[in-house]
Order: sequence, then structure tokens, then C-alpha cells
Amino acid sequence: MSTSTLPIVTVTPNAAEEIQNLREKETDRNGEHLRVYIEKGGCSGMQYGMVFDEERPDDFKAQWHGVTILVDPFSADYVRGSIVDFSDELTGGGFKINNPNAKDNCGCGKSFSA
Repeated sequence: MSTSTLPIVTVTPNAAEEIQNLREKETDRNGEHLRVYIEKGGCSGMQYGMVFDEERPDDFKAQWHGVTILVDPFSADYVRGSIVDFSDELTGGGFKINNPNAKDNCGCGKSFSA
């Protein structure tokens, strides 16, 4: 297992609380953690994804506020130093990823160019 002493992704307390709430609703997710990943697509060429998943041998792993985050090696290069936050506001609410590596962000906040 690859483990990094420097965080690939940081999670705010608000995001950690929402992640824990989601895990409690999905009782069939025992042993799974939140995976933050990048895939090709979206308005700007790359898009963020988050899913509950099992740990893989080459994952980077970090814990924030009681939540374990997994990032695969490909995605780690794109999200290193990012902060995952959550807002429950009616307009513009939801999970947001503040990525210092993004050159341009799409208006939807879900895609970027590197």
C-alpha cells in the first residue's frame, strides 16, 4: 500500500460530517471509504468524481475528521493539495473541490483543465 505523509486531499469538517451521514444511509458499504478520483470528461476536459469504494493496494490514503479518503495514483497527480468542502445552501450547495492545480474551472464546478 502506498501511504503519503503529505496529504493528497484534505477534507473540511463540514465535508467529513456529510460523508459520514451518507455512509450511515448506505449500510451495505462496510469497509468502504470515500474515493476521490479524476476522469476525462466534463466541460473543461477533466472531471472530479467521488464514490464509496474498497481500498486498493496502490491507493494513497488519508484520514480527516474520522473519514478515510482514497486516491489512486493517476488522480493523485491532478488533485494533490486539493480541499474537499461541503455546503448545504440551496443555491450552489453540495460538495466542492478547491484544486490548486486547476488552470481553468467550469462554471458547474465539476470539471477543470490541468
